[in-house]
Amino acid sequence: MADHIQAAPQQQMTFAEFMEWVLYDPDQGYYATNQVQIGVAGDFFTSPHLCPDFGELLAEQFLDMWVTMGQPTPFTLVEMGAGQGLVAADVLKYLATRKQPADLSDRYTDFWAALQYIIVEKAEGLIAAQQQLLKPFQFAPHKVQWMGFEQLPETGIVGCFFSNELVDALPVHAFVVQDGALQEVFVTVDAASRSFTEVISTPSTDRLAEYLAWQDIDIGTGYGDGYRSEINLAALDWLETVSQKLKRGYVLTIDYGYLAPQYYSPQRQQGTLQCFRQHGAHQDPYAYLGAQDITAHVNFSALEKQGLAYGLTPVGYTQQGLFLMALGLGDRLVANNNTSDIAQLNEVIRRRETLQSLINPLGLGGFQVLIQSKGLNEQEQSQVLKGLQMP
Repeated sequence: MADHIQAAPQQQMTFAEFMEWVLYDPDQGYYATNQVQIGVAGDFFTSPHLCPDFGELLAEQFLDMWVTMGQPTPFTLVEMGAGQGLVAADVLKYLATRKQPADLSDRYTDFWAALQYIIVEKAEGLIAAQQQLLKPFQFAPHKVQWMGFEQLPETGIVGCFFSNELVDALPVHAFVVQDGALQEVFVTVDAASRSFTEVISTPSTDRLAEYLAWQDIDIGTGYGDGYRSEINLAALDWLETVSQKLKRGYVLTIDYGYLAPQYYSPQRQQGTLQCFRQHGAHQDPYAYLGAQDITAHVNFSALEKQGLAYGLTPVGYTQQGLFLMALGLGDRLVANNNTSDIAQLNEVIRRRETLQSLINPLGLGGFQVLIQSKGLNEQEQSQVLKGLQMP
């Protein structure tokens, strides 16, 4: 890595280039190698690591989207950044084996028949894990496929693009306010110690200043010298690609983040950048290179505004806890607590704590959920999706 920087122009790179390198380099990147450790015993865990309920409730939302859209065939789910494949496994197993409630006739069976599942993942190590986990579903020809964005059908996807904790791992540009002006953080190598160090200089692209103006953030007012934060240009490019590939349907984004006024609050002086290793959080991206996760919170205002610019209509914005409750998590909590078998008490308590962790507003329940749509007719747009319905 040090050699790579020293070979770069001016012997430095943007923080975004550095983050891209340490997370996604095919030979040394955290996500591209077997260094990534996700789960209770790893560096961090996500909602699907706790229980299958997260994926099962998402499946209910996908079913609801399909019904809202008039039950198109095929209906394609495109999961972007699928981790170890847990959400895919839980969604597919639930839909393949769901018993039909009398009032829904053969709706689940019909949805399963219409469903195609595509995973877009660039980390080879994770693809291998996903393919191993999803082997049981390969009995249905082409039910699950792996593609790059460039391989998706030219005619466009009818269905839903969705992601869970993807956007936070996209590389971000870091900036600081210096003498009242916008400056960018670059990474270089100290010649004597061969350690990484930061250089503050003129921004590498005008897009950084344009981004802040676009978000109505004036760093010349109320932002003191030393204020530091991030700009995720990669998220804008990602959403542009998604909008171009979606012909008709939805984009569902779940992640931790804020709207722009909270993200760029003058009181948040050191931004949102975090590193995770063995469930410990810290702010040193130059430690444990290729062996730790590096993330930044998501600016959901930017995703919504970028979506509008590329034909995506805002459908709803809510917290994960409210979203999952609307999809039926509350019913699962009630059913779990109704057992009278004292022998099952420990299991009841364990499951209750697990389900509650998905909706805890101070944890996973505080994650944000953004839903956008494209190509829906007036009647389809007027219907409130199940996950956005108020109790």
